[in-house]
Amino acid sequence: MLDVGRHPNINLLAYSEVENVRGQAGDFNVTVRKKARFVEENKCTGCGLCSEKCPIIVSDAFNEGLGTRRAVYAYFAQGIPSTRTIDPDHCRQLNGKKCGICAKVCQAEAINFDQKDQILELEVGAVILAGGYDVFDPSLIPEYRYREIPNVVTAMEFERLLSASGPTGGHTDRPSDLTMKAGIEPLEKKVKKSLRGLEKFEKQYDRTSKEFYTRYTSGDIEKDDDQNKWANQYEEHLSLLKALDALKEKVETFGPAKRLAFIQCVGSRDFRFYPFCSGYCCMHSIKEAIIANEHEPETASTIFGMDIRAVGKGFEEYKIRGGNNSGITYVRGRVAEITEGPGHNPIVTYEDTRERMVKSKDFDMVILATACAPTKGIADLSKILGIALDDYGFVKTDPLSPVDTTMPGIFVCGCAGSPMDVPESVAQASSAAERAAEIAFQSDVEKETAIA
Repeated sequence: MLDVGRHPNINLLAYSEVENVRGQAGDFNVTVRKKARFVEENKCTGCGLCSEKCPIIVSDAFNEGLGTRRAVYAYFAQGIPSTRTIDPDHCRQLNGKKCGICAKVCQAEAINFDQKDQILELEVGAVILAGGYDVFDPSLIPEYRYREIPNVVTAMEFERLLSASGPTGGHTDRPSDLTMKAGIEPLEKKVKKSLRGLEKFEKQYDRTSKEFYTRYTSGDIEKDDDQNKWANQYEEHLSLLKALDALKEKVETFGPAKRLAFIQCVGSRDFRFYPFCSGYCCMHSIKEAIIANEHEPETASTIFGMDIRAVGKGFEEYKIRGGNNSGITYVRGRVAEITEGPGHNPIVTYEDTRERMVKSKDFDMVILATACAPTKGIADLSKILGIALDDYGFVKTDPLSPVDTTMPGIFVCGCAGSPMDVPESVAQASSAAERAAEIAFQSDVEKETAIA
């Protein structure tokens, strides 16, 4: 990625949107809106000091809502360009409130709250569409109780938990445990606030709250409105302390999830949603189970599926190695429902088609291998580009040339065209680049011929 950012013939327009495309193969005019970052890219050094000092904390979409970020942020680590962006929806300064802390601490003077969107006109010979895909929303399958049971997550969410740069630093902490851990800080703030309230009484009467409360409850002092108020505040303080100690004691017992269930074909191979196989989900689940076992050798994973489709070279051997060396058990059968048991443990009820029995088993966490769905913006983008979509919402391609769209000079690669894994996406990207180079080269030759 760094090489791409430094290449003299590559102009990266990150944080930008295509608004219009006109012309034909070899001669396209593309209108691009380069959005205002409110941070000047040519000045920002990527030091991150503005993010450290920003007081606004919001949910982090890149980490699937499992972590948080600041209102001035980098979308993900190692992004190119390595500059920050200010979120206009959450920034105090951009919403008419006084702040500007990021501008005060930025030594490069890169913060510019007056920055506006730029409209760029590009003359290009060919266009390559690599719009990616969206994760299927498993809450549409009510029997899996996604978003109702905290420890039922998608494969993408689990991927972020496994990542060293993710919200848990690579530890497979359960979402229910993370929620309880997050409850410690606000409770500690309440305890400190309560202490400040008690200190006023202690200074006024020159004694500790504990000494006062002992005499108050024994009847040794005369009770008036101030004394009653002090006693009530101290009782509330003791209640907060008790709750905080209990929560900390509970959190100390937490550990990584060691019993994992992976449920395949969630939304795919399902006539209610997407009848096609997404292709990469089986290997993705096996990979995640192997990595989880590498993080914690006691981890045991169960993969539930109608069958395991290891379609690539060496994939079947990888699957077998996972079963032999990484604690993976493959169960042939469909999961009927997921319920919640004691300790927020998901209970999976399934049909074991080999034994022809209905069984139930509880796990620490359940991971849903969701379908590869067309990205939501592809319909609007296809109209801008003048290309057709197939029946499922992916870009329609030529059967004999899988990177050619219905518009000459516009090509597609990766999951914008159909579900596929990383190696196939990379191969298609190379093919699309070669086809685009053909068009661009032919256009240059025709222009030189016309001039001559």
